Amino acid sequence: MGVVPASYFIRNMEESHMNLNHHGLGPKGTKAIAIALVSNTAIIKLELEDNSIMEEGVLSLVEMLHENYYLQELNISNNKIGLEGARIISDFLQGNTSSLLKLKLSGNNFKKDSAALLCQALSSNYRIRTLSLSHNEFSDTAGEYLGQMLGFNVGLQSLDLSWNHFHTQGATALCNGLRMNVTLKALDLSMNGLGNEGALALGEVLKLNSCLCYLDVSSNNINNEGANRISKGLEFNETLQVLKLFLNPINMEGAVVLILSIKRNPKSKMEELDIANVLVTEQFIRVLDGVCAIHPQLDVIHKTVQGFSTRKTFLNNTNPMKMIQSYAEQQKITVLEFFKRLNSTGSMTMPVGEFRKALVQQNKVPMNRYQVRELIKKLDEKKGIVDFRNCTGFT
Repeated sequence: MGVVPASYFIRNMEESHMNLNHHGLGPKGTKAIAIALVSNTAIIKLELEDNSIMEEGVLSLVEMLHENYYLQELNISNNKIGLEGARIISDFLQGNTSSLLKLKLSGNNFKKDSAALLCQALSSNYRIRTLSLSHNEFSDTAGEYLGQMLGFNVGLQSLDLSWNHFHTQGATALCNGLRMNVTLKALDLSMNGLGNEGALALGEVLKLNSCLCYLDVSSNNINNEGANRISKGLEFNETLQVLKLFLNPINMEGAVVLILSIKRNPKSKMEELDIANVLVTEQFIRVLDGVCAIHPQLDVIHKTVQGFSTRKTFLNNTNPMKMIQSYAEQQKITVLEFFKRLNSTGSMTMPVGEFRKALVQQNKVPMNRYQVRELIKKLDEKKGIVDFRNCTGFT
């Protein structure tokens, strides 16, 4: 093939995942890869990040995708494809003929004109499920295009728009689109500049939206006023499970408003509230105890607690896995059997929220929510699921 990773490529042509990130392929190397993949039926995930493929390489890949109906995931982030690359991809997406489900286009120097092209295609594309456009140079104008697209799109389930240049105007436009959207489940808007006005728009959307499960607005210059506006939506929302507000200038006052809004919503599905930079006191912990009594599936991530007695409690927590091992030995069962009994279906996997709720409510091995959090980490929680098979080393 005449390119640097030729031997690796040939050895792995029958694998389902081909990773050629950072290989210096360039347009010619990318064309060689594309030609070889036209008739390949094994590879379903192709990664070509940081290869300077340029628009020529994009064209080669698109020509391949017109023939290959097996490839489902494509990563061409950080490839400097710019406006012409966006135009080629847009034309391709409008055809709705590919098997592609996941597309990563982060860090490609996309500006508002690129956003206009991509959004035009995505307004009618119903095949792409996961799209990453992070680390581009979108502006509020691009936010307006994206908002319009979200109002029409009926395929996207996950959208990453982190590290762009959205501010209040762009955030408001995005939220207007979210009001009409019925498929998007995960949205990452972290590292932008939404501010309190953007938080107001998000709060209004959360009152109405019935499909969003994951929302990341970390580092968006949202203070207590913005937290209060988001909380208005949390009081009514029945689908959101994860809300990340890390690295925003929120203090304990704003944190209390957020958790009390969850408490007031008997239908809340909230499982994780990330305010990890907020320093709280024992008074907050007492309020949180009351909230978790109503919503045992909830975990609130906050900064180290002020107050000696509470800090001492944290430090003296018994290892939760050891507690379960001890109980299992007494009952002459395996640790795996203990976990399986928590799941009414008997399955080896369980959604994190349900697992957290079951652990808090069971009385065989009483543990607090901090021990539960540690346990979830041990069970290698990924994408909201814990897998009991990861405890086999402890049985």
